[in-house]
Formats: sequence, C-alpha cells, structure tokens
Amino acid sequence: MEDSFSIDVDYRGKEYSFEARLVAVGYTHKFCVLINGYEVTFEPDEERNYRAIINVSDKSSIKDNDIEIIKAVADKIQSIR
Repeated sequence: MEDSFSIDVDYRGKEYSFEARLVAVGYTHKFCVLINGYEVTFEPDEERNYRAIINVSDKSSIKDNDIEIIKAVADKIQSIR
C-alpha cells in the first residue's frame, strides 16, 4: 500500500513542500520523501524515532543546507505520530 501526499516544512522562515509516499512494509512503515532531487527514506528505529536513509550515490550531492532540511522533515514526520 502506498499513499502520496506532501510534507510542508517551515525552515528558516521559508515554507517548503516535499512530495512524499507512505509505504507499508510488513508490520512497519516508511516515508519516502523527495528532497531537492534525491529520495530520502525515513523509517522508525527501535525507539520509535525516525532515522533518515540516503542512497550512497546521492550522498556526495548533499549540501549542509540539505542536511538541516532533512532534520526538519524528520521532526515534522515525528510530530505527525
């Protein structure tokens, strides 16, 4: 099952909207979010906090600003729960 939606994040006074999908995997789930051209997967860890998983090939193209946006998206997802 997959549901598409957008995640709106306020970062440094500017509103960003990212395309996202909720993917059910077995007994758990993950969020796949398109952030500045690359897909970041957020999945719950053992403590039910969300960790970001980034494809190794995308890692070199990530900027410091993108890391802060990824953290903001994770906080937003965590607040939904």
